[in-house]
Amino acid sequence: MIIIPAIDLFEGKVVRLRQGRYDAVTVYDDDPASRAARWSGKTPWLHVVDLEGARAGQPIQQALVRTVVEAFGPGVQVGGGVRSRESFDAYRALGVTRIVLGSAAVNDEPLVRALAIEYPGEVVLAVDARDGLVAIDGWTLGTSIHAVDLVRSLSDLPLAGVLYTDVARDGMRTGPNIEATCELARRTPVPVIASGGVGSLDDLCALAASGISACIVGRALYEGSFTLDEAIAVGS
Repeated sequence: MIIIPAIDLFEGKVVRLRQGRYDAVTVYDDDPASRAARWSGKTPWLHVVDLEGARAGQPIQQALVRTVVEAFGPGVQVGGGVRSRESFDAYRALGVTRIVLGSAAVNDEPLVRALAIEYPGEVVLAVDARDGLVAIDGWTLGTSIHAVDLVRSLSDLPLAGVLYTDVARDGMRTGPNIEATCELARRTPVPVIASGGVGSLDDLCALAASGISACIVGRALYEGSFTLDEAIAVGS
């Protein structure tokens, strides 16, 4: 299982939210590029989220993302407010390897289909859910769409992966929703990336034992529950 550290950007800093709430921000680092450089060479992927962009519906932190890409090198995947071809192309021009599309999959499926076909292996479908139902617009808006149904409707595309986040567990370190993550993995041939709730090496062991291909870790890394090296060893 590939371990993917996360850098969530808000007001120029590395932060984590609790349950996707913008009024529950914890700042961990004021130098995102330095943090990215520290992890470069240890893991093939780095997950970056423009939290302000996710809420605004368009990328806000492109300049900062550029410095993160320069510090980490190839393997940065970025999401947050990418809802147009222009935003997608702009991130590719910055050297971003994979681009995460979430709200666009609900609001503009033709765009997601076109980009995934044009750039096979470069689009990650983000499926963020509360109680199994998809949340969009930086998790601020709920829908009546079941996560499984959204994934199945797009599983014919050459996606790089499906990033599944249980919003209620994100940033809480209470353990990932392994049951829901595995159920999603059973419904699609696309590799599923787990996200949300990892708080211990035991959580990573459980995900790895379940056959999940990759996992994003954030708050547990920043708060010292384990090191990236320890997480990678467990994933191996």
